[in-house]
Amino acid sequence: MVIADPPLFSAAGQGSGPNDTTRRANLSLVLSLVHHRGALSRAELTRATGLNRSTIATLVGHLVELGLVYEAAAVATSQIGRPSPMVHPTSSTAAIAVNPEIDAITVGLVGLGGEVIRKIRMPTQQAPSAVEVANITAAIIEGMRTELESSYRIVGIGVAVPGLTRAEDGVVSYAPHLGWRDEPIAALIEDASGFTTTAANDASLGAGAELLFGAGVGCQDLVYLNGGASGIGGGVISGGVLRTGRNGYAGELGHTLVVSNGAQCHCGATGCLEAEISLARLQQLVGLENADIDEVERALHDGDAAIVLPEVHRQLDHLAVTLRNAVNVFNPERIILGGFLATIFSIDPQRLISAVQSRALHGPGELVQISRAVLGSNLLMIGAAELVFSSVLADPFALAGQPVA
Repeated sequence: MVIADPPLFSAAGQGSGPNDTTRRANLSLVLSLVHHRGALSRAELTRATGLNRSTIATLVGHLVELGLVYEAAAVATSQIGRPSPMVHPTSSTAAIAVNPEIDAITVGLVGLGGEVIRKIRMPTQQAPSAVEVANITAAIIEGMRTELESSYRIVGIGVAVPGLTRAEDGVVSYAPHLGWRDEPIAALIEDASGFTTTAANDASLGAGAELLFGAGVGCQDLVYLNGGASGIGGGVISGGVLRTGRNGYAGELGHTLVVSNGAQCHCGATGCLEAEISLARLQQLVGLENADIDEVERALHDGDAAIVLPEVHRQLDHLAVTLRNAVNVFNPERIILGGFLATIFSIDPQRLISAVQSRALHGPGELVQISRAVLGSNLLMIGAAELVFSSVLADPFALAGQPVA
């Protein structure tokens, strides 16, 4: 916790000494709280940071000047005294989020505070190449340019990739369903759009989004597993930190062995979770081969149980093997399921919970909670945007001098 009491300062007068470091840290702390928790009163910020009231007033004032927050009158309460002003994140400071899949490219506009303002899904006839993703993304942005320039300050683009993505340079080393190898997707989109771009694995970004804004809020140790058209990926939060591994490849739980004599997986192994369960099987089951996950979920719930349950139970039983391994290895407080994994869980949650608890080691198996993601189809938009916002949160002064819409 930052407890320093910085003196009055301005963005134009930033320096590089110890006091400036403290000021930046305090600004980062306040902005991060408002971004991740939503509107907070000055009094709540005072309690959460340990800083005094005058310091909070000064920090909020400078975040207002930077166009990152705004203040509004508090709702009247029964408490004695004048209500403390509410500090809100400014959604006009925004990031562009991109998620390429085998059947579509989704581009979203996400405001500070995690608000998904706009989302455009562009269907594709086949898995798009990296160059096609860059060009389509740039075309969508160009179609929004008048609105973006008049109403928003865009701080960058974040890309959620269904594949192994190097965190340091946004190169996709392998995205099997897209057919990508060693594709510099971040550089391609940056060159095509003109905006600074970063990229990371989609499931890892989903894990971070649920931790900050969704079902994982307040949880220090969780495992997130997502199922989409391009396969299954995971993310692991340990001690409140997203574990990315040496190059950002960690969390590939879709390649956990679930059956020794199973189907051939694209990774070269057999019996991987991703080879045994899929969204495509569920789409075929309900006769909606091109439908999105929300449509498939409705059809499964409304369908004939005699047809639906055998396949759902088969997929849940394979999923239980992977989750049992995750529980034994990571000892998470919570497991969060997204995409079509959340769909099959919603049909018979107790089957999965019982299977994991009975197969996992007694201690961690008894304590773990299993739930579905709450951010729904906005999950990867929020996660990708967080890639961009993380640099703003770390140093709000980085936006000094940039025009505010």
